[in-house]
Amino acid sequence: MIPYHYITNSWYVAGFSDEFKTNQLKGHKICEKPIVTWRTSDGEVVAFDNRCMHKRMPLSEGRIMSDGTLECAYHGLCYNSTGQCVAVPSHPDGNIPSKLQLKPFPIIEKHGLVWIWPGDPEKAEEVSPPETPEISSELWESIHSEPMEVKANYLLLIENLMDISHFYPLHDGNIGDIDNSRIPIKLVEGEENGNKFVKTVRIAESYTQPPFLQDWFVYDTVDRDHSHCMVSPGLTRVEMRVAPPGQLDQDDIIRGYTLFHTHTPIDDKHHIWRWCVNCKADHKSKGDPNISAASRVAQMFPEVVAQDLWALEKQQEMFDFDDDEYMEVFLKPDKALRRIRQLFSRAQQAELQAIEQRHETKVPLKAVN
Repeated sequence: MIPYHYITNSWYVAGFSDEFKTNQLKGHKICEKPIVTWRTSDGEVVAFDNRCMHKRMPLSEGRIMSDGTLECAYHGLCYNSTGQCVAVPSHPDGNIPSKLQLKPFPIIEKHGLVWIWPGDPEKAEEVSPPETPEISSELWESIHSEPMEVKANYLLLIENLMDISHFYPLHDGNIGDIDNSRIPIKLVEGEENGNKFVKTVRIAESYTQPPFLQDWFVYDTVDRDHSHCMVSPGLTRVEMRVAPPGQLDQDDIIRGYTLFHTHTPIDDKHHIWRWCVNCKADHKSKGDPNISAASRVAQMFPEVVAQDLWALEKQQEMFDFDDDEYMEVFLKPDKALRRIRQLFSRAQQAELQAIEQRHETKVPLKAVN
């Protein structure tokens, strides 16, 4: 059985910045940990354990008071933006037990995304959230989806995004065709800001684009530079650059997009998927020249997503059966998938070892008389 679990020591997207309204509570479940977030009146997004320290009531069911404190809906305990309890209605004498302090989670808002670290907080200092500059750049138009809960382990989505040989037959007739499966693949690996990445690059010459890509990027036959990069366990970056044959070095005629996919594990069998398309702000589509390329992609891309959702959830259903001598067989294009599984397995083993070390109890030796 392959290690379909999740990595806790990673930055995961809790949402796009515009999902976090001032003084609005949001409840999350990331790596099986309950988390409450809100944007304070100062504009900062904070994150804490979602359980009131009194009786486990989810704090996301409470409300933000006029003074900026979070009031629990059960007994009215109030917590400030540092997680400290500052009021207990049933203690009119003002006495507040010192243990009424919420556990914080590392959180960073960067380039239009809010990232949370659900694992060991000390390790969060060693890694930075991935860069997504297109989302906040004036040169690009950025449009993102609503969050989608997927009934499948998030590694299945990562593998789906890295393995575009499935464009035929799953996406045949919109973004895929059988010729796409025959494009040679170059594998690139590395590390950036503490994140180990795996990237595939596919270069095609005189390639006749499938219908959706002709619609979005104007040209019918192109030279194409297409890459997929698992930047971190929480983010996959897709880049496509197309131009008429022999002109892929001319920036003024290149079309394409940067497509971000965020995958945030809820538990072993569920995750939250968000996608974000970014096209040059002045680009128009061929299918509808009256709207921008980014708008046209965002309008049509849900059809592709629906096909992937169907496949992911069907795959997950098969994990309910015993392997019974079943074993997946890797194909030539699966080099990136095999490498990603190795990285996940090593990271998970390291986390399990750290947990075991924390729970070890040393029995003192008895003195020998």
